Amino acid sequence: MSHAQFYDTIGAAYTVTRRTEPRIATQLWAALAGARTVLNVGAGSGSYEPPDRAVTAVEPSAVMRAQRPAGAAPCVAAFAENLPFEDQSFDAAMALATIDHWQDPIAGLREMRRVARRVVVLTKDFSALDLFWLDRDYLPERAGLVVDRPSLDELARSIGARVDPVPIPWDCADGFYEAYWRRPEAYLDEDTRRGMSIWARVGPAAEQRAVRGLREDLACGRWAESNRGLVDLDAAELGVRLLVA
Repeated sequence: MSHAQFYDTIGAAYTVTRRTEPRIATQLWAALAGARTVLNVGAGSGSYEPPDRAVTAVEPSAVMRAQRPAGAAPCVAAFAENLPFEDQSFDAAMALATIDHWQDPIAGLREMRRVARRVVVLTKDFSALDLFWLDRDYLPERAGLVVDRPSLDELARSIGARVDPVPIPWDCADGFYEAYWRRPEAYLDEDTRRGMSIWARVGPAAEQRAVRGLREDLACGRWAESNRGLVDLDAAELGVRLLVA
């Protein structure tokens, strides 16, 4: 299923819990420093688009484009692997939590490199899934989604990028998959889960099994015992990475 088809299917409720997290935005926008024109690839509803730059968005899903707020940056219907812009058209190109949905992520990254002088990409190191208790203890199916996909090192090498860690604050305002690492009860809420693409990708059987196991472990205290080291952390290292080229 393509990025557009996937988000046409799940995207209607996507913006209920998804919004800009200021501390992550600060790190992202610092990587864009000096860029006056920015292309946002796989832009969705427009979270994290810097308000003080001239932004152009690319989003193939009509459902997601329809959820962009009034006054948002102009949005073009296109795919990352075939961006409809001339070489070096932008000071920078950004992509957030989208490349794992692209059919050919390396081709998409090289297109971003072609049309922009700087590339900034928020993604995940899928070799580090054991860092997050939800992957490690409840959702082993996530590992199967990245079989035969390029590794983080391959992605970085394809555009000559450095790799920076992105710590996730305990009270993260953006409800992406790792956001509730210190608030496990949130994963029991179906509306919260609908803002995370992972559940649609693993399917309802895996989702319900994971939720049932987590609910049982929260009730009996097993989750608290297994994750007691998280209670005092203000931010966690969960394998989220920023590629900067």
